[in-house]
Amino acid sequence: MRLKQRFALFAVCTLGFGGNAMANLTFSGTLVEPPPCTINSGATIAVDFGDISVKSVDGVKSRKGLNYTITCTASTLPWGLNLMVTGTATSFDSSAVQSSVPDLGIKVLRNNLPFVLNTKHSISLSSPPVLEVVPVKRSGSTLPEGDFTATAVLLAFYE
Repeated sequence: MRLKQRFALFAVCTLGFGGNAMANLTFSGTLVEPPPCTINSGATIAVDFGDISVKSVDGVKSRKGLNYTITCTASTLPWGLNLMVTGTATSFDSSAVQSSVPDLGIKVLRNNLPFVLNTKHSISLSSPPVLEVVPVKRSGSTLPEGDFTATAVLLAFYE
């Protein structure tokens, strides 16, 4: 009797699967790299603030524009263009690159707004944003007299 019960259960199970349709799936495509972009033909963008009074560093005075150009190879695909400034941010302003002086940073502005470092922003190649930089200091600090430097990288890339 047990053998008949097992056979009946097997027959019921196979009947349930017998009416299903099956098809093979095939996937294909082409992997492509986004077109390369170049800023200022690969040349360094240097900003010289000249002599700045230690008492006048306020995040407004001594603002300078970053003159730059972006050139990207043409593509037929709808890539999204991004711009990013990479560098070490100050502990007091995420939009300011840490300088060689501990309480001094160089704040980056994009269209008059803070450009948070290490964060990508979508842009249009036909209308790139206006970039400016300005010295800033930690609130309440007194800056020492002397030279300073700061370094960051400006990246343009498609995704």
